[in-house]
Amino acid sequence: MSLKLTIVGCGDAFGSGGRRNTCFHLETEDARYFVDFGASAMVGVNALGIDTNAVDAVILSHLHGDHFGGLPFLILHAHFVTNRTRPLTIAGPPGVEKRIRAAQEVLFPDSSNIELGFELRFVELVPGKNTHVSGAEIEAFEVSHPSGAPPLALRIRTGERLFAFSGDTLWLDVLVDVARDADLFMCECYAFEEPIPYHVRYRDLEANLPRLSARRIMLNHLGPESRGRAGEIDKSIERAEDGLVVEV
Repeated sequence: MSLKLTIVGCGDAFGSGGRRNTCFHLETEDARYFVDFGASAMVGVNALGIDTNAVDAVILSHLHGDHFGGLPFLILHAHFVTNRTRPLTIAGPPGVEKRIRAAQEVLFPDSSNIELGFELRFVELVPGKNTHVSGAEIEAFEVSHPSGAPPLALRIRTGERLFAFSGDTLWLDVLVDVARDADLFMCECYAFEEPIPYHVRYRDLEANLPRLSARRIMLNHLGPESRGRAGEIDKSIERAEDGLVVEV
């Protein structure tokens, strides 16, 4: 089974370099998913012509606005604009429903009480456990990135393909397990050499490259320092770009 990745957004929280917040679109023959859905995701989805009604589930790594802040817009868009009728599943860290409902109320008061034209389902991803969501098997690992709920790195298996994602975190040895034998390991790399709390530095990733058994490694969430020193990144490592389509 093939897996197509469309990078809707790969930027940091502040849109460095004009990149959109984190959002990946995964597509198989049988299902479609968003992995994270940052505040600017709807802009990217519309620019790329992605059919949101065809998406079965949104899978969230953690609950910061640049990774889930677009969901109140997606939910209203599905109800009022695209007239969605199929169920939509949102899977994320424990407490995900409460945080999304709160975000809905902050951005669009009373919107969480609308009787939608589709079923909105919530699934909690518990670190250390495997969870099946809309045909995908998801393994969650707790990482280090305070966000009001356990932040997660994810291994998402669809058929024979495995997409691994660090989420946002400082470098931890558990990322070796996250990346193990993945067809693609998407790793955040906000910092290059400067220590930034709770984010991977390129130098730490570089030191651990021999331990990573993923077939491909791609960097996202590059901050200003990493972007400015992109020419020093190992040539074997790919860099995400908004709008890039990858066959995994």
